[in-house]
Amino acid sequence: MTNAGASERGLRDAGDWRSSKPQKERTKNGAAMKALTVWQPWASLIAAGAKPYEFRSWRLPRHMIGQRIAIHAGSRVMVISELRAIRINLRKEPSNLALRPEIALPLLERLLERKQEAPLLGEDATPALPLSSVICTAVLGESVPANEIMGEFGRRSNDSDRDEHFNFAWPLLSIEPVEPISPARGALGFWNWTP
Repeated sequence: MTNAGASERGLRDAGDWRSSKPQKERTKNGAAMKALTVWQPWASLIAAGAKPYEFRSWRLPRHMIGQRIAIHAGSRVMVISELRAIRINLRKEPSNLALRPEIALPLLERLLERKQEAPLLGEDATPALPLSSVICTAVLGESVPANEIMGEFGRRSNDSDRDEHFNFAWPLLSIEPVEPISPARGALGFWNWTP
């Protein structure tokens, strides 16, 4: 990606690394597409290609497989202690997070460096991550039981303390940034977003 602004946000094309199924066409002429709200920093980690799966307690509906959706960064402000906890977890071998550490750690380090450069924000303030905005799109792959993919990340099973949210892994394929990011009000579950 050549856009410096997108690079600064940690966005990059992750490519279709999981599935060889043909993609369904993206929405045309500004038609609505389904969107999913994800808290920060997870939304930015998806956009950067560091988070290849979204985990939900429910299986992805069949009609959504192969569909391009918008990834919306929710309005919830991320706190520094959570960023530090993710960084510590990623440095463990193996981590219990389904993240690509080679991509996630540099993004987290940049965010934490910004915090050191702006100490007046307060201990729990988060450096700038987009909130309440659509930041990228992704094609949904077929959901699988979450424990089946943990081997990709060096684990045999899920060690999440949020088991109720970790039942199914939804592959996020062919990540594309939304430039400029698009402010939007999110919602629970799938909702309609018009680019």
